[in-house]
Amino acid sequence: MTTLAEVTLNKVVQIEGIQLSSELKRRMQDLGMIVGSKIAVVNHSGDNSIVLLHNARVALDQSLLEQILVKEVTEDQSTWISLDQLGVGETAKVVSVHGTGAVKRRLMDMGLTKGTAIKVVKLAPLGDPMEIAIRGYELSLRKSESELIIVAKEAE
Repeated sequence: MTTLAEVTLNKVVQIEGIQLSSELKRRMQDLGMIVGSKIAVVNHSGDNSIVLLHNARVALDQSLLEQILVKEVTEDQSTWISLDQLGVGETAKVVSVHGTGAVKRRLMDMGLTKGTAIKVVKLAPLGDPMEIAIRGYELSLRKSESELIIVAKEAE
């Protein structure tokens, strides 16, 4: 079994065990980090890493990552990234939509819901905005909006 600290960036893994004190373990569970959850490490910065859950992004330090045991998810050979990281012509499925209130509601009203297939059609020269094909129509999103959408990109 490997620890979360050893996982490749954007690789989806499943939590097998959490070896923390009961108080820290309870805090992790409150965030949705429980045995059986699927998670992905999406960024490293110094001693901290950003861990992506279905409903949140969480910053954890290296010592915590080393105490979370994970295993590879064999039936799901995808990687989780934010929509803004896809290139032109790439396809993916929506995993979750972050954000709060009106922004999240508006994105979901436009059809960006869990399991929906999307394809990047065009990118502006500086990557903002981007045009995606979704549910039979084209939709333009600002970079700030596309960062809130987590997608599963199929392994190549």
